[in-house]
Parts: sequence; structure tokens; C-alpha cells
Amino acid sequence: MDKLKNMQVFVYVAQNGSFAKAAAHFSVSSTMIGKHVKSLEEQLGIKLLNRTTRKQSLTEAGQIYLRECERILSDIADAENSLQTLKNKPKGTVRINSPVTYGNLVLAPLVADFLQLYPDINIELVVDNARIDPMHERFDIVFRVGELADSSLIARQLPDYKMMFAASPEYLLHKGYPGSQADLLNHHCLGFSYSDIQPQLALGIETHAFDRQHTRLQSNSGLALKVAALRGAGVILQPRLILSEVLMNGSLVEVLQSERPKAMPVNMLYKSKQLPLKTRTFVGYVLGELVDN
Repeated sequence: MDKLKNMQVFVYVAQNGSFAKAAAHFSVSSTMIGKHVKSLEEQLGIKLLNRTTRKQSLTEAGQIYLRECERILSDIADAENSLQTLKNKPKGTVRINSPVTYGNLVLAPLVADFLQLYPDINIELVVDNARIDPMHERFDIVFRVGELADSSLIARQLPDYKMMFAASPEYLLHKGYPGSQADLLNHHCLGFSYSDIQPQLALGIETHAFDRQHTRLQSNSGLALKVAALRGAGVILQPRLILSEVLMNGSLVEVLQSERPKAMPVNMLYKSKQLPLKTRTFVGYVLGELVDN
């Protein structure tokens, strides 16, 4: 087997702790992933991974070899990037992580247009509301909605995420209009479930009405909450970009306009200022479409 491919597979397995994830990434079977790792161990004459039916862990030799493999693969990527820069022809796959709503409604249209302009660049767009550690994940770019913790990552600020409260006319006819954020505790609220923080803190609002213990419905899908609100289930707090069409046609009505939450910052994050040409090209395109226009 090709030693470079074996190294790539080994690094991915070591970084992600799973043959199954590696199999999905390389579009092969888990058995084939195991053969790549075994072939590398046979070539080296040393065991790199301790394998059980549920997980894999690095041996001491595996930890040392992983660092060297990461350095070698990084050097190869840098060399390829230098040639691409020389030819000014970006090529390869840019891996992106984004919150679900932002990825679906903002990034997906941009990605579609970008692919038309750059036929030699592919995009892997993973939409996921779980907070990942961008420094230790395989993504080239991470989009993050909300305040940033202190980080060594490079952050480019994008247009803010504007939030608003809304409910259906039928619900408001039955339950009345809330007079303030505090009054929302007397209403049926439909809350977005954040993986690691209470909505009050995540959204910067002055009420616990959208916390899990007070809501009639919790979901990690803004679309599901919008559908429930359209059916008269209660009040939602969602981004304007999700609600603009139904607000315009009157299916939902904005409430508490004078108490809209502060707009949430959006940042595009990456690990280094020295970006591969393919990644730098995508970053420049996003900034041009969302910031410079």
C-alpha cells in the first residue's frame, strides 16, 4: 500500500479516534482503514494503535509517529500550496464548520456561487450547532455566532445576526401581546436548545422564558420552531433571516420590537494568517460578498 496514504489514514484515525469516521472521510470501508494502519505498522515494524472493539488509542510509539506524520503532511501541503500560489490556480478541498441556520441560509448560497467561479476547489460544509474546538478539529474555517472566548485563532468579523420575537396572529389573538420580555414567562415560548449554555446567556436577553424549564417546546432546529410558531404553538426568538418571508406575508407577527435582543456577532475563524491559496480564496470571497458589498 502507498505509504503516504497510510500516513494520511493513520493521522485521521489518531485525531478522530474512530475507524468509522475515517472510513466515511476517505469513502472506504472500516476494514480498508484497518488495512492501511496495519500496513503502516508492518512497514515500521512497530505497533502504533491499541485497538479494541469500541475505540483506538495511541501507543507511545504512535504518539511520537503521529507528531512526525503531522509535520510531514503539513510540509507536503505547504509545498503544494507554494506551487498553486506560483501558478495562481487554487485547488483542493476547503473544510468548513458552521451553525445550522447560518450554514443553510447564508453560506450555502455563497458556496454554490463560489463553486461556479472556482471549478478546481471543492467545499465540505458541515452544519452543526455543537461548539467545536477549532484549534483541534480538521476544519479549515469555522463560522461562529456569538461572543468569542479568548483565542489564538484569527477572527474576521461578518455582519451581525439580528434576532427578533415573533408569534402567529392566531396565537396573539388567543393569548394577547406580551408587554415586555418579563411578560414572556406568562406565554408559551418555543426555545432553541443550545448544547452548552442557557438561552438567556447565549442570546443576551433579560428573561428565562426560553430556558428549558419554561418552554413548551425545545429544539435544536430553528426551522422546526418556526413551523411550530406558524401553527400557533407560541412565541419564538429567531434570526431575522429565518423569519423575514413569513413576517412579510403576515403568517407571523413581530412582537416586542422595542426590546429586540442585541444583535449577535458573527465571526469567520481560522488558525493561521498563512492560509493555503484555496482557503485564502474562499475567505476573500466571503468577505467580498458579505462585508465589502
